Parts: sequence; C-alpha cells; structure tokens
Amino acid sequence: MSTSLHRLFAIANQPVKTIVGLMSGTSLDGLDIAVCTFTGSGMHTQIQLVQHTTIPYNQHFTHTVQQIFANRQADLQQVCLLNKWIAEQHAQMVLNALAQWQIAPSSIDCLASHGQTIYHAPLALHQQATYGNATLQIGDGDHLAVATGIITLSDFRQKHLAGGGEGAPLALYGDYLLFSHETEDRVLLNIGGIANLTFLPSGKALQGIVCTDVGPGNTLLDAYVRTHFAPLTFDADAAIAATGTVNHPLLQLLLQHSFFQQPFPKTTGPELFHLTYLEQTLQQLPFTVSHADVLATLCMFTAAGIAQAVTNLPTENVCIYISGGGMHNPLLMQYLRSLLPNSRIQSTQQLGIAPDAKEAVLFAVLANETLSGSKVPFALAHLPQLSMGKISLPD
Repeated sequence: MSTSLHRLFAIANQPVKTIVGLMSGTSLDGLDIAVCTFTGSGMHTQIQLVQHTTIPYNQHFTHTVQQIFANRQADLQQVCLLNKWIAEQHAQMVLNALAQWQIAPSSIDCLASHGQTIYHAPLALHQQATYGNATLQIGDGDHLAVATGIITLSDFRQKHLAGGGEGAPLALYGDYLLFSHETEDRVLLNIGGIANLTFLPSGKALQGIVCTDVGPGNTLLDAYVRTHFAPLTFDADAAIAATGTVNHPLLQLLLQHSFFQQPFPKTTGPELFHLTYLEQTLQQLPFTVSHADVLATLCMFTAAGIAQAVTNLPTENVCIYISGGGMHNPLLMQYLRSLLPNSRIQSTQQLGIAPDAKEAVLFAVLANETLSGSKVPFALAHLPQLSMGKISLPD
C-alpha cells in the first residue's frame, strides 16, 4: 500500500481531522479558504473554525476565467489549459495562507476544493432530455494535491448528479448537520453570484427540508458594473445603486421569468441570468433607464427573488441567517428587510461561523463526511446520499 493510502486510512480513523475548505464562487471575486478542525461526523459533527480568509483574485485571473465562464462558445483549448492553471493558482494561495498563519502543510489532513464552476446546465435550462442535468467545475484536484503535498477531495458536484440531483445546491448537507435546531425554523441564505437557501424546519427532521437556488445574487449587479463602470468590478457598498431608484416596470418584467414559477428545488446560474437577458428586458421598455436606476432595480430584483422564495416556505415564523458577498450590499439588505418585515435576518456569525467563510466550511464538512462515513439517511428527504468528492493523492 502506498504511503498516501496509508495516510488516507489513518486520517479516516482519526477522532479529530484538520480540513481546509476552498470555495470559489460564480462572483469570481476571490478564493475563500477556511481551516477547520472536526470531531465526529453526521449529527455528532463538532467544528472549530481555526482560520479563514478570502484572497482576492487579481484582474488577470478574473478576466481569464470570464473568457470561458458561462460561455457556450468557450474555447475548448482554454478550458483545458485553465483546468490545470486554476488548480496551480489555488494551490499557491493555500500555501501562502498557511505560511501566513504559521500552519505547516503537513499538519493538514486534507483539502476540500470546490473548484471553479464554468458552466451549470440543469435540464430545466438546456431542455435536452437525453442528457439530463450537468455541471462542470475546473481546477483539477490532482494538481492541487501535488502542488501542496496535501490529500485533496474535489469535484463534489458530480456525485450529486450521479445520485439524481442537479449538482447544486450542495449547502443543504452541511447546513443540516451544523445548523438544524430543535425549536427554531431556520433559513440559511447565501447571496453569492446566485442566491440560494436551505430551509431547516424545527425538530431536526429531514422531511420538510428545502434547499434551492432562488435567483440572481450579485451576478447581474457585478456584470452591469463591469460593463458600464470599468475598471470597477462591483458596486462597493452600493455607492452607485444608492443614487438611483427602483424602476418598477423593469422590476416586474424581470420577475416574469419562468424560473420564478418553477417549484422547489431548482438551480440556476449566470448561464440564465446574464447581461443579454437584462438588455433584452430593457429593450421591452418604452423609455431609457439610467445606470443608477438599473443597479437599484437589480438590488431589488435580487431581494424580491429571495423574499418570494421565503414567503413560499411552509412556515410563518422563520429566522434567516445570511452569508455571502451580497450581505455586504447595504441597499440590497435594506430592500430584503423591507420585503420580509416579519423575519429576523442576521449573520451566520450568530451560529458561530463567519459569514465570509461559510461556503468554504461547508465543503470541508462534505470532505469530513466522505472520510468518516456518514450515517445520516438523507434519502428520507429525497436527496442523494452523502459521499462526495474525488480523492487525489499527492504521490
């Protein structure tokens, strides 16, 4: 048996594991890195978030990925090249972060890497029944493992597809294990490029759980800013949007998209909510909308999609715990609170997990479950069973 296989066997049997979760989302703003220690698994999971950071991507990285991101006519050679290159970039970011924290790579049991989504293709989007649901993340796990010297679990979404899911959202598994509660109905809301939520009914029951995308998060906002306010890549603190007002005819047209009538669960991405969709909607109006008003309307569009989904959940008294970049948009949050006046909205920090680290933490949870062997019967909630991620050895 190879040294790495011996190591993997030993890690699987350790009572405490140190796992680094990595998340790079559709917003393409940076790599989230979370160092976590785990004791136990399943419903007995105990986690400590040791360190976390987000390393921003430079302009070259973001521009390079955007050339193939959510692009049906992407250059296949570029996809091939970036599969390796992104992994190498992420590996160096991990090593730099560990060095800054004075944590030896040899003390890390494994990496849990989400990779970089470049295309998400649920059946509802492509409507070709022959092929079913599909999704693609690049940033190869073998290259991560070799470059860091750390056993790596990656490509988690393919097992979800193989089990009958859409490959997203995967947040439900970690949300349920870490945050379900005996007496409180909870919504774990993440506003990244796309907004998604997990509804956890009180009592920790699997029946009644909902995990779904609900619409755009920051993706349209950021794309609009990049196009009309370059070199800005996003509207920091909603500085531009706050000077505008919501254009309600535009908002109503945006909300007429069939995605919002689809039942839960559902998934989406920038493949659907992109600038062409926005421009086609603007062209339906008999008047011109200012850039600031478009951005204000897009903030309300994101808030309205979230509020519609929360309102359709089977609960009248829910506490919303929020994470993701969208929570730092004060105008979006103002609109969301105005649309959900009866819901308590607070950060996941109240649950002991920093909101900017939560998505990376959830992939570390997936790796812990794969290594430890979860006994949680997620099939009772009509969900694929939990054992995700391809294992890459460093030697």
